[in-house]
Amino acid sequence: MPIVIDKDLPAYKILTGERLFVMDSERAVNQQIRPIEIAILNLMPTKETTETQFMRLLSNSPLQVNITLVKTSSYSATHTDAQYLGKFYKSFREIVSKKFDGMIITGAPVENMPFEKVAYWHELEEIMDWTRSNVTSTIFICWGAQAALYHFYGIKKHPLKDKCFGIFAHQRILDGVAEPLMRGISDEFHMPHSRHTIIYAKDIMHVPGLKILAYSKRAGASIIKSMDNRQVFVTGHMEYDRYTLKNEYERDLEKGLPVKPPVNYFTDGSMEAVKMNWTSTANLFYINWLNYYVYQVTPYDINSIDHTT
Repeated sequence: MPIVIDKDLPAYKILTGERLFVMDSERAVNQQIRPIEIAILNLMPTKETTETQFMRLLSNSPLQVNITLVKTSSYSATHTDAQYLGKFYKSFREIVSKKFDGMIITGAPVENMPFEKVAYWHELEEIMDWTRSNVTSTIFICWGAQAALYHFYGIKKHPLKDKCFGIFAHQRILDGVAEPLMRGISDEFHMPHSRHTIIYAKDIMHVPGLKILAYSKRAGASIIKSMDNRQVFVTGHMEYDRYTLKNEYERDLEKGLPVKPPVNYFTDGSMEAVKMNWTSTANLFYINWLNYYVYQVTPYDINSIDHTT
């Protein structure tokens, strides 16, 4: 939320230059305020767990945020009760005429498949195109990030010899430009990853409309944005709970898959105690996104959102 100060104060010019949200008294008196509308397209089979993780992060803000949970129309989830989906989720067809200030498109456990072979790929392409005119800013997560980078920019994913699985250190890309999305996040931070494919940083660097904000030697480019701030791509899972990777590991063991324990995650040989060192980054990241990429730039009249012009 903004601070309200006299615009003639030296601090007003300094803080405005730093892109901190300050407001003079005249604007504060006349401003119009409404709830922020956020849609979450949840492609994960663990619907209840995933929606809770994102809602936890979106709730850690003084803003009032209205959440709309969205499912695909062309594919029916098999891991979640149909009554639950019918009660709490809207199909894309039900929200296609609406506008949203922000949207999150999650990952999905289909990363080893060619994009075009995914059952709901054509609908997802339609949804991604729809975000360009109906959403102020969209975050794409993990496979969702790979799908969006492929759809919008033709950037391909590549298989990994070993699964990228665990908690990895990341470095902020410091280029002298103050990036509001990364404000307050340490130069080195940690993020969970769980995937079998990777996007090469060199492919992103060749696209003028994209910018890498954070990178990991093991996990690759981890936070990327479009230059207009309307698309954010996160290849990891800042939203994960303490035991999410543990649950995934035990699930794969039960399936007989050749999976290794998540790296930099368990703190002892019993594989019970977990080092959780990514939550502060996650909270800052989503607060920054809501503030700088959504709240400060979205129009008061939500129906006037149209970024095609």
